Amino acid sequence: MSVDEAIPLREAVRGRDHGTPKRRVGLTLGIIVVIMLAVGSVAAYWMQMQPREDGNTAAASTISPEMREIDSTVTTSGTVRLRTGAEVRVGSQVSGIVRKLNVTVGSHIQKGDIIAEIDPRPLQARVEQARTQAAMDEVGAGKAERDLKRGQQLFTEGVLPAQQREDLEWQLKSALAKLEKSKSDLAAAEIDLSYAVIRAPISGTVASVSTQEGETVAASFAAPTFVTIIEDNALELVAMVDETDIANVRPGDTVNFTVEAYPSREMPAMVKRIDPVATIISGVVNYPVMAAIERDRGLLKPDMTANITIKTAERKALVVPNGAILRDGEERFVFLMRDGKQEKRRVTIGTRDAGFTEIKKGLTVNDRVGVSRAGDSEKKGEKP
Repeated sequence: MSVDEAIPLREAVRGRDHGTPKRRVGLTLGIIVVIMLAVGSVAAYWMQMQPREDGNTAAASTISPEMREIDSTVTTSGTVRLRTGAEVRVGSQVSGIVRKLNVTVGSHIQKGDIIAEIDPRPLQARVEQARTQAAMDEVGAGKAERDLKRGQQLFTEGVLPAQQREDLEWQLKSALAKLEKSKSDLAAAEIDLSYAVIRAPISGTVASVSTQEGETVAASFAAPTFVTIIEDNALELVAMVDETDIANVRPGDTVNFTVEAYPSREMPAMVKRIDPVATIISGVVNYPVMAAIERDRGLLKPDMTANITIKTAERKALVVPNGAILRDGEERFVFLMRDGKQEKRRVTIGTRDAGFTEIKKGLTVNDRVGVSRAGDSEKKGEKP
């Protein structure tokens, strides 16, 4: 073999000898990277499961669950509506021309205020006619009484027969009855005249006006409606309570509710009555519960949707601060502290009240539970 042929062969052998160590180094580096990623993932998961303060510090303190008085409540939805009988339609009891109308839609009026006036002249004429007729009948009654007195004297003297005396007595009775009727007609005419001035029967706000000045109203068969008035403080709260909860609701129970217009403003009410007739909605039996609104009525309007909580009773329950409850998906758990070590314990929670959460299952009063200083560890806005 010549020198020129030996040189390429030697270079090729040298290249094969160096290639094997490079592949081994790359494989080793890959294994190391995989191991480091695995260790990092395990460490991150372990740190995530520890109680935290501000997301970085472990639970700062431990407490023992305690027994407290908490409220038993029924949570439901409902509406704000006008109370039955709070809407009054005011009309005219007499026919005539509307001479004056004093209100418009939205006007606030007090009980006794003048709403409208009917032209009183025809009614005044009827009063004068009835008064004149009553005066004439009074004269007739006086004459009949005088005739009876004369007849009694003549009958005593034996001049007047008994039949004529009796006729005079009946004439007096007839005249007196006619006088009474005239007086009644006069009183009725005066009452009709008073109806020419239409006054508000309640205090409230005018919701609608159906008559205008100058129009002629006829009250022959039914009283025509002039205005509709909604009484002050006429709103009430109607909660739809499921049949499974209705047995716990009683008149006098305290109610708190919010409306969509003021979601952060809690308003008080009190249960007044429970409707005995159920309302079936999508196959679910609900009973309407009426509650009297105690405050902030001026902020509310009919048909507003309300989120309602009815306090039905107080009971003892095992509770922990909200900051002790942690979440992993749908699971709630706490960390128990035993011999300086943490133990994850799954719990079943109930209602919340004043910064505490009810523990239905999973803890006893003898346990020690880690609590985060940051407060409630669950996501804001979520309810148990």
